[in-house]
Amino acid sequence: MNAILNRDLFFVKEHVGMFKAANNYDILDPETNQTIINCREDNLGFFTKMLRFTKYKIYTPFNVNLKTTDNQNILTIKRGVSFFISKVDVYDENNVLVGKFKQKFFSLGGKFDVLDANDNYLCTLKGKWTSWDFKFIRNDIQYAQVNKKWAGMGKELFTTADNYMLQINDNVPHNSSLRLLIVAAVMCIDMVLKE
Repeated sequence: MNAILNRDLFFVKEHVGMFKAANNYDILDPETNQTIINCREDNLGFFTKMLRFTKYKIYTPFNVNLKTTDNQNILTIKRGVSFFISKVDVYDENNVLVGKFKQKFFSLGGKFDVLDANDNYLCTLKGKWTSWDFKFIRNDIQYAQVNKKWAGMGKELFTTADNYMLQINDNVPHNSSLRLLIVAAVMCIDMVLKE
């Protein structure tokens, strides 16, 4: 696992665009405002691009790559076509499956389970339906939280860009696959739960 994932704070900034098909984000160090991770969906097919501008956007597949600013692979997030509930696979820098996300059917605010590569339950990402507030929890133990940071009313009204802060708690060990999966899950909140 790349050592950059051992940080506890990540500021996720979606690329602004009125007519964009791809999911592209930058992850910044919140203390310095320097980009530390690039998240790109580079290889969109023609039909996927076309569907992203329709009401069927939520069903389209995605393949997002997270890389350091010097182009080293960190992780990859993939989902095929989704009709009712999303199932997302997460791969490490060597393209080895490390875990999965399985969306919960009919959950207020959004929810999905975080599983390891063998489908063992690790935790749940759970949101509130009244706000943009998500927590990674298991048995009332919180591992991390995500809160939306508004970039300004005008920017939010006229674009689909979202910015949010991820804070990973001390009870998530460094170099653990759970830490990698939490970072990956944050990238899926917008694509799976909020689109």
